Amino acid sequence: MMRRTTRSLCVSTTIVFPISAFVAAGFEHCVANMYFIPLGILLSAGAPGSPSWGGLAANLVPVTLGNIAGGSLMVAAVYYLIYNRALKGAS
Repeated sequence: MMRRTTRSLCVSTTIVFPISAFVAAGFEHCVANMYFIPLGILLSAGAPGSPSWGGLAANLVPVTLGNIAGGSLMVAAVYYLIYNRALKGAS
C-alpha cells in the first residue's frame, strides 16, 4: 500500500490504521508496542503518570519473549497437526 504514494499524510495513515486495529482487537505485540508506547511518551511530554522509556523496556522484554514463545509453539503445533494428519491419511 505504501509504495503507491509518496505523500507523507497518506503513508502515515496507511501505517497508523492497521496498527491501531491490531491493538484495538486486544492483541499485544512487540512491534505494535514499539510504535504506541513511544508515541504516548512523545505526546504526553512528561505529564504526571505518563509512560516512560524505562516502561517501554519493561514492557518489551516480556512481550517479545511471549511473542517468540507463543508464536513458535503455536505455529509449530498447527503445522504438526496439519501435516501429521496429512501423512497418516496418505499412508
